[in-house]
Amino acid sequence: MAELGRFLLVMGVFLGALGLLLMVWPKVPGTSWIGRLPGDVYIDRPNLKVYVPLGTCLLASLVLTLVLSLFRR
Repeated sequence: MAELGRFLLVMGVFLGALGLLLMVWPKVPGTSWIGRLPGDVYIDRPNLKVYVPLGTCLLASLVLTLVLSLFRR
C-alpha cells in the first residue's frame, strides 16, 4: 500500500506541475511554433477545417520518451 500511496502522490505533483505549465505556456514568448511544425497538416476549405499535428506528435513522443527513459534509470 505504501508504494501505491507514493505513486499517487508523485502523479498528483506531476499533474499539478503540468496544469501550472499549461496555464503559463501561452504567456511564454517564443512558444508559438508548437502546433505549426513541419509535418503538421492543416486543410482550410469552405465548410471543412482539418488539422493533423503529425510533426507536433512526433516531437512530443520523442521528448516524452527521453524524459521517461531518464526516470526509469
